[in-house]
Amino acid sequence: MSLQGRHILVGISGGIAAYKIPELIRSFVKAGAEVRVATTKNALEFVTELTLQTVSGSRVYSDVFAAINEHSTEHISLPDWCDAMIVAPATANVLGKMAGGIADDALTTTIASCVARKPMVIAPAMNDKMWENPATQKAIETIRSWENVTVIEPAEGVLACGAVGKGRMPEIEDLQEALEYALTPKTMAGQHVLITAGGTQEAIDPVRFISNYSTGKMGFALAQACARRGAEVTLVAGAVSTRLLNPFGTIHRIDALSAQAMYEACMNAWPQQDSAILCAAVADFTPANKAAEKIKKEDLSNQQSVFSSQYSVISIQLKETPDIAKALGESKRADQRLIGFALETQNEKENALRKLERKNLDAIILNSLRDKGAGFGTDTNIVTILQHDGSVTALPLQSKTLISEEILRVLFS
Repeated sequence: MSLQGRHILVGISGGIAAYKIPELIRSFVKAGAEVRVATTKNALEFVTELTLQTVSGSRVYSDVFAAINEHSTEHISLPDWCDAMIVAPATANVLGKMAGGIADDALTTTIASCVARKPMVIAPAMNDKMWENPATQKAIETIRSWENVTVIEPAEGVLACGAVGKGRMPEIEDLQEALEYALTPKTMAGQHVLITAGGTQEAIDPVRFISNYSTGKMGFALAQACARRGAEVTLVAGAVSTRLLNPFGTIHRIDALSAQAMYEACMNAWPQQDSAILCAAVADFTPANKAAEKIKKEDLSNQQSVFSSQYSVISIQLKETPDIAKALGESKRADQRLIGFALETQNEKENALRKLERKNLDAIILNSLRDKGAGFGTDTNIVTILQHDGSVTALPLQSKTLISEEILRVLFS
């Protein structure tokens, strides 16, 4: 769910983590959202009103009785205007007021008029001792029970006092993912989806392997998009170089670096799934023999080596890896859907359609390394969705996040 064109209300209370909020607002604005801000007076001890006004482009609401307020009932007009509200940081004081229905300043009056009508994300942040306070935990339990509210747990780490514990505000990208989750209709609620992502590493010896350029960005984007729609996701991840955003733990990650490990993980998970999206770049071949120790150059003349060498040419014997898509396709039930990916460099559509039939897929998502902005390592992609019923949907160049949303719209609407 894109934030493009969305109206986001940011609420800030008086905790040290308030200094991070200008960066959060910048992130929302960069994503295309329009942002307005409501604060407690104590929040302005940690971040200035001028800073918040500059990054949001709007006047800050911090005083119920200020003469400069745009409306006489700002705490009503702002919830009317917004699509969603996020309160970050939410201090123990504000959490207690929320749970008790107390509304005695600009922020809590705004929360009180918004909470029953619009999606709201609450991001508690405080010292670990305050977080563990039974009153705080009771307040959180009450707030979690409200229909429109999503609470993102504080992170563990070094706190402002120097202690290590639970109470840090989550990272900016996690807060944005939580907001997008709150805004997204739960059209996949109750579904279980298996997704593979990243490349595999096929070991030659303990320090070397054969792999490819996959970063896992496309697979992670799909996993996050499914999770936003309420699905329970099993993510089998190979070698990846991107961070998974999973603020509510609805993506269950299994790390499987080799093709064999990924095959076993997928086969074990498949019977419990409603569908699978196979996005990983799985190696087609793996060394037939893995050396137990690091192979030295001087060992290459040894006949027992996994290598043969002549005139400085080194050969590695390879064998085929298990075909995950084919195996899942052969065991697919009538109530399951199987979706594959095809990255091609020539005769793209013909090769993808053959793969669709050969592996008993319901749909295949084709992209080509010949398309600029598509393929490994990029933040963008260009794909064509080919379905078993003959329908074809071409998606233009856009971010992998948006591509993922479009794939789900076409295949899971």
